[in-house]
Amino acid sequence: MAKKKKSVRREWTKDDVKTLKSLAKQKAGVAKIAKTLKRTPAATAAKAHTLGVSLDTRI
Repeated sequence: MAKKKKSVRREWTKDDVKTLKSLAKQKAGVAKIAKTLKRTPAATAAKAHTLGVSLDTRI
């Protein structure tokens, strides 16, 4: 049986939060923001929700 990869949690730095807010303001979308930050879309969406930042891509 294959070993399950252990997930490593990384803290959110001030730069990560700044990038998240900046890209959200540009309506980049969850997938693009997550890829830029090297995080999962779920983690990115959860952090945005915690910060009260909308990730809605509609104009």
